[in-house]
This record gives sequence, C-alpha cells and structure tokens, in this order.
Amino acid sequence: MDEQVILQAQQGDPGAFAELVQAHEETAFRVAYLIVHSEADARDVAQEAFIHAYRALKRFDRRQPFQPWLLRIVTNVALNNLRAAKRRRAMGERYEQMIDTKKSAPSVEEHIQAAEQARRVWQAVSELDPKDQTLLYLRYFLDASESETAVAIGRPAGTVKSRLHRVLRRLRSVIESRYPDLLREGEAKAENQA
Repeated sequence: MDEQVILQAQQGDPGAFAELVQAHEETAFRVAYLIVHSEADARDVAQEAFIHAYRALKRFDRRQPFQPWLLRIVTNVALNNLRAAKRRRAMGERYEQMIDTKKSAPSVEEHIQAAEQARRVWQAVSELDPKDQTLLYLRYFLDASESETAVAIGRPAGTVKSRLHRVLRRLRSVIESRYPDLLREGEAKAENQA
C-alpha cells in the first residue's frame, strides 16, 4: 500500500482511510470468517477491526507493512468475539442449570420457558454498560468471589462491593422498565418455593 495514502489517513483524511478499507476489506473479512465461522459475525468483526485500526492509525509505523498490522487487529477482535460468545453461552447454560437444579425433572415446556427466561435476563444484562456487564459476569455468572473480582478488574474489594450494589440497582431498573414479566416470574417462583 502506498505510504502516502497511509500518511494522509494518519493526518485525518477520510478519503485516504476509505482507500485503505477498500484495499483490505476482503482480506479482513476472510481472516475474520476463518476464525468466527459466520458470515454475519465476520462482517461485524471486520467492521470493528477497521474502527480499532482507525483509532490506532496515528501510532502505526508507515515503514512497516500495513496489512499484517491490520490483520493482527482483525485476529484480536475475532478472538475476543469468540471468547465473548463462549462466555455468553456458558453463562446461559449456568443459569439454566441453576434453574434445573431446583426442579426434579423439567418438562420440555419448562425447559423452553427457562431458556427463554435466561435469554431475556441476558438481554437485560446486555443493555448495561460493558464495565457493568463485566462486573456481573465475573461475580455472578463465573461465581468469582468479591476479592477475585477485585483482582480481575484492578479495583479494591470495597469498590467492587459498592459498584455491584449500584449495578444491580441499574439492572433491576432495566428489568422493571423493559422486562417486567421477569420480575413477576421471579416472584411467583419465590412464592412456590416458600
């Protein structure tokens, strides 16, 4: 790729960056697809990788080849995408298992309802800020202790405890406004267990 185009892109020329995207978008997509195995996800990964590349472009050394640098970004974004999907699946399965352990032999209908409820809880959590989501994932879905969570996010344990309290309030607010049926289902289950 012409070093001049990269220089222009680094200086904020959107047309020059568009040239870089056009020259490398197919390769970026193919690399992403090889990792995530989904056309839609690969397109999302490639798009996100170009956003990361745009933000980091001023630090790019024009004397180095552009494509390997970009493909490293694509690979990192794709791997992060896979890890996030794996965590979401694991958390959904964990939630379903928690529900299943409280029942003897769930019927197919109960299993479907539990899966739907888990999906809706997941949707509610996904509406929170990514930092809030991370805190909930670590503490409740991965079952990390407060001290383990504190180490993972680089904050004191007391901060984790107070942030968790605020995050849970925000989550409850999201559920009350967008998913009130989840509260009713939870209350009904609590009454049945009492």
